[in-house]
Amino acid sequence: MFKSTKAFSGFSVDDIPKAKAFYSQTLGLDVSEANGMLDLQLATGGHIIVYPKPNHVPATYTILNFPVSNIEQAVDELTKRGVKFQHYDGEYGTDAKGIAWGAGNGPNIAWFTDPAGNIISVLEEPA
Repeated sequence: MFKSTKAFSGFSVDDIPKAKAFYSQTLGLDVSEANGMLDLQLATGGHIIVYPKPNHVPATYTILNFPVSNIEQAVDELTKRGVKFQHYDGEYGTDAKGIAWGAGNGPNIAWFTDPAGNIISVLEEPA
């Protein structure tokens, strides 16, 4: 039934202007705004709707993943742009920069949050 529809995802934030600045200026995505919502255009051709929600509660899981070829370079660049990376202990423990090297036999990955507290990651694609 939905095989040929152009589905998209969405998530909420508590401040659209802050989200717009973060996703367009800090992360460098193409962002448009209409009807009080944002539309994030992805390199894959897909898009994500970001909508305001007065009682917004940040997602407790990763809402968006950005594959990169070099995780250290991406983390360093984002850090220069003011992004603060999450630090975790245990199985998915991170180093001083916030990178989990091969977390759980998965990719090298680092997590950060948007201004609304939603979790985002950069993860290194296999060479």
